[in-house]
Amino acid sequence: MIRASLMSLALLAAACAPPAETPSEAPVVETPTGPQTAAEATAQDTCGARSYSAMIGSNIAAIQLPADTVTHRVIMPDSVVTQDFRADRINFITDAQGVITSIECY
Repeated sequence: MIRASLMSLALLAAACAPPAETPSEAPVVETPTGPQTAAEATAQDTCGARSYSAMIGSNIAAIQLPADTVTHRVIMPDSVVTQDFRADRINFITDAQGVITSIECY
């Protein structure tokens, strides 16, 4: 009985010991592959904004976007928008009257 208790105690002590250290590999540094800023994304036309450039100067209420344009948003003055960066999202920037002043990717 005492022998079983000592064996159990030894087993528990071994289970609580820190694991043996294994040599770690050097961390892999991933370099970004796509644009990192709105200016870069717009310059590279990652969202296809150039195809909508004819709409600049039009009122946002008068235009029709294709149904497959799901990653877009309309930004008016004083609009609250998220600050997340998505290079594939089209942003229609308007003035206070709803006239499109620019189309950008971010």
